[in-house]
Amino acid sequence: MIHPHRVWADIRLDHLRDNVAFLRSRLPASTRLMAVVKADAYGHGAVEVARELQAQQVACFGVGDSGEALELRAAGIGATILILGAIIDGEQEKVVAHDLSVCIHSESRIDQLAKEARRQRHRCKVHLKIDTGMGRLGVLPSRALALARRIARSPWLELEGVATHFAGTSAAHDPANEAQLAAFLEVRAAVEREGLGAPLWHAAASAALFSGMRAEFDLVRPGGALFGIVPADAGPAARELKPVLSLHTQVIFLKDVAAGTPIGYQRTHRTAGKTRIATVPVGYNDGLPLRLGNRGSVLLRGMRAPIVGKVSMDYTMVDVGRIRGVKVGEPVTLIGRDGAQALPVEEVAALADTIPYEVLCSLGRRVARVYHASRRMPPREALTAHA
Repeated sequence: MIHPHRVWADIRLDHLRDNVAFLRSRLPASTRLMAVVKADAYGHGAVEVARELQAQQVACFGVGDSGEALELRAAGIGATILILGAIIDGEQEKVVAHDLSVCIHSESRIDQLAKEARRQRHRCKVHLKIDTGMGRLGVLPSRALALARRIARSPWLELEGVATHFAGTSAAHDPANEAQLAAFLEVRAAVEREGLGAPLWHAAASAALFSGMRAEFDLVRPGGALFGIVPADAGPAARELKPVLSLHTQVIFLKDVAAGTPIGYQRTHRTAGKTRIATVPVGYNDGLPLRLGNRGSVLLRGMRAPIVGKVSMDYTMVDVGRIRGVKVGEPVTLIGRDGAQALPVEEVAALADTIPYEVLCSLGRRVARVYHASRRMPPREALTAHA
């Protein structure tokens, strides 16, 4: 077997398509889907993911900052792109020039964008962000109507949408989220009474789509759900979602060791008996959580093998003494499935005392993304043709 990558992520675009279709099936016909592809599409590769989703008639994308938006524009993504986070001074020129939609969080930003749009003679689309209880970005509900008026009356700004963000990330009933929703509905009623526009009202991200809370409005913003990540309490419906990413490496070195042999930095593990240690070329620089040392495992030949010693920057050691016939070049699964055994990202995150989003967003530059459009996965030996 020849594996061209030291560590790679298989990205199942067919699973991505299935997830989009499933999410659409749960939405009212009038509700649009915004694909949130911030943080390099949660580690999956924003450009390739956005190209696939655009081919699936997804007409709106959400990103975290202007740099991510400009990367998509440069890659030929012509759909609506909304910068969900804040822009900073100096970014207005490119934002307006590349026809990007912007979340507005302050009165001063309204004036700056209107001035730049007038200079370029090009209207800028904005979404007024309401802080109904997240405490992060957005104007307070008491100021929302006044700012909506300012945007609507500007000849150089278009009030394309109004949004909020729920602080609760559980799919279970959350009274605080319900209170946020009620505050948002009050703003909506006030804006609509004055006829100020805003055709797109949006609040629901992945967790809210499975909470039973009626918050779809005109647009929803799934991120993790696109990639098969949902809250553990999301219920049976969420099982229809499929993981899009699996993570793999290969054995590059094998060593037979005696009982009592120290393994890794600070000798945090000593072998209980004679065994075989496999070294794999992946570490915390690649996104393998440091906390998996001496507590996590990998899949090899359809079996679990424990991670022993500390995870280092570039390498990790695995005890394969109970797995017969392991050879250098053998594929190793860090996240995903190998035969009947599965190692989901949710389990990896729990062992590392974190959340699946952090695990996937931490995948480093050395992790090759290998995209598969077909439902038929190629053999490992053919990976080069899909890199």
